[in-house]
Amino acid sequence: MINELLQQARTDAPSVTALAADLIRIPSRGGIDDYEPVLAAIEDWLKPRGLRHRRLHSPDGKAVAILIEVTGDRPGPVWVLDACLDTAPFGDETAWSFSPTAGDVSNGFLRGRGAADSKTAAAMFCHIAAAISRQSDQLAGNLAVLLDVDEHTGNFGGAMALMTAIAPAAIAGAMIGYPGHEEVVIGGRGVFRARLHVHGSAGHSGSSKPNTANAVSRAARLVTALEDLPLPAPVTGGFPLPPKLTITEMHSGEGFTAVPDHAVVGVDVRLTDALDAQDAKGLIRKASAQLDADFPAPRATEIEAVLSWPPYRLASTDQPAAALFAGAEAAGISAQPKVAGPSNIGNLLATHKIRTTAGFGLPYAGLHSTDERVALSALPAIQAAYHHAILALLTE
Repeated sequence: MINELLQQARTDAPSVTALAADLIRIPSRGGIDDYEPVLAAIEDWLKPRGLRHRRLHSPDGKAVAILIEVTGDRPGPVWVLDACLDTAPFGDETAWSFSPTAGDVSNGFLRGRGAADSKTAAAMFCHIAAAISRQSDQLAGNLAVLLDVDEHTGNFGGAMALMTAIAPAAIAGAMIGYPGHEEVVIGGRGVFRARLHVHGSAGHSGSSKPNTANAVSRAARLVTALEDLPLPAPVTGGFPLPPKLTITEMHSGEGFTAVPDHAVVGVDVRLTDALDAQDAKGLIRKASAQLDADFPAPRATEIEAVLSWPPYRLASTDQPAAALFAGAEAAGISAQPKVAGPSNIGNLLATHKIRTTAGFGLPYAGLHSTDERVALSALPAIQAAYHHAILALLTE
């Protein structure tokens, strides 16, 4: 079977590349650009090919994904392929050696923001859906291809809309097309994010009276205390990565003459089996209470929890990981299992008991950085590996 799938992928490669290039030329930075043009471009590709699809919307009515559905003739579970259509910001465009929206091929690389994460995967999954639809009479179960936006914002609106469109209990597993051909990501650290509201006493910076409760100064002390917190080491035989705490934002003040009475500190904690969300919140609460005791202010520091997802990890023998490893091996790729440091949509899906792989794709450079690009030479093998995996899962 793999030889036929590789041949199919080689035949598809120019079309996959053309669709991905078209998508890259449409700016779709998360939280910055209008998503309508990139969603419409996908729909324009799907309609003439007769693939059943629909838009998914957030509770406030915004379009957050396109869902392609292929239904097998026999009953069975739903397996999901997912790739995002929104992207990271461009950053300093003057640092790029080509346009972030180049969408061209140079020296075997498809170039531009989203080439790696994850417009090439989106184009590839569209072609897999088209191929699967031609043999639906042989399948038990359904294929759902989720092409989501609102992913790089961290809101994961498309993935959450999927949970409304399809009952989570019906979804057996998902494979996310993040890039990188040497590993299949089978887990990720969880995350606890919070904003800390640090208070103080307002005043004039030129006053002859001392101000002992400057919110910015108090926030700076809290940042130092948080960064000095000891975190537990990995548990032997448990999650392979340690927890991590990072200060990700700090802002306050409105000018030179006013002593600020409020500062905000953003904290991102990556969770493992050694440090869960309650533990993380407890550490932050303890550091905040110590600040309030040592450097009193009119109001105690407040912790605003923003979101939390637990860590997750599959075994290599769990589906759909096992099918993807088998597909990669059949296509001539020796991929290793990996647990990722960053959190991903797999953490969200894990809260619904949906087993997820979160990374296997083209070799890449410049992810979330300058000169993002992917090597197209690996495209047929990567596509065949996913196609092989989906067929195996839908014919079990």
